[in-house]
Amino acid sequence: MTKLAIARRTALGAVAALAVAALGAPAPAVAQEPTKIRIVVFGFPSLGAFMPPVIKAQKLDTANGLDIEFVERPPDAYTTQFNSGEFKVGGSAALLTVGLADARGIKVKYLFNLFDFWGAVVTSRDAVKSLKDMEGKQLAAARSTTNYVMFEFFAKQMGVDPSKIQVVNTAPPGLVGFALADRADAVQLWEPAYTLLKSKKPEIRLLDTGMAATWKKFAGGDRIPYLGVAAHTDWIEANQAAIPKLYATYKAAAEFIAKNPEKAAAMMAPKSTPEDIAGIVSLIKANDRLGMSVVGAAEVRKQIEAVYKAGIDVGYLKAQPSADTIYDKPLK
Repeated sequence: MTKLAIARRTALGAVAALAVAALGAPAPAVAQEPTKIRIVVFGFPSLGAFMPPVIKAQKLDTANGLDIEFVERPPDAYTTQFNSGEFKVGGSAALLTVGLADARGIKVKYLFNLFDFWGAVVTSRDAVKSLKDMEGKQLAAARSTTNYVMFEFFAKQMGVDPSKIQVVNTAPPGLVGFALADRADAVQLWEPAYTLLKSKKPEIRLLDTGMAATWKKFAGGDRIPYLGVAAHTDWIEANQAAIPKLYATYKAAAEFIAKNPEKAAAMMAPKSTPEDIAGIVSLIKANDRLGMSVVGAAEVRKQIEAVYKAGIDVGYLKAQPSADTIYDKPLK
């Protein structure tokens, strides 16, 4: 056999070997498409708008196999569009609104908690020294929010009649403006609005709501689950595999915010002043008023039920919501 023939035979053998290897090799893995989720949230400044910018900027949803679209709505529109099912997942899900949806026959579940409760009443008026002084006066508040309902609970526990307070209803972004312009005798708000307000008007005063002592007596503990992520039951049943991923996404956001407060604050409020950014950074580091705590609903069931009871106490709820409103599947 000539050298040329030997070379041809060797080449053909190599090609055949490659073909056999190719036939026996597993097919290349096809990248799985991320699960798309539309989540309705409140706009900034609100707790519901705290984590979404971080999730998107850090691609934490992508890292967990999700593609989340966050859509901002004011509280009234949020409640209407979430309860109607226009949005199946809500990221500004306050517990009492979940309980109220259940009372109206809307099947939803609180999946996991993001923030524990903190709320405040602030004033610049010398005549207002206590919550009792607010009877007969004007209070600017976002009346449709759970934070306001919880204020009514604590006010009532302190001997204040909330029905005697004249409420000027506005969306959360407008509360800081009311306080800065001194357009009402007091303003009821929460974080991060309170921190942003203090950076602009340091002299504004907090009124005592007796929150810690009242809750200890009422619920036997300190923790008040407040705001988290909820979803309609039909969406939950169709997206069981996505729920632990959604939890992991928010958990990662909370960890990033806690470890990188300066970077996170800049993502949340890119148009804010350096003073506002510094205030948010301080808020994150302390976490006493922010109350950031990502935990599964089943882990805080007892505390959630106490919040429901507070809603009944002020007439927001007529009866204890169903136990089914608390998601009980593993999230890890």
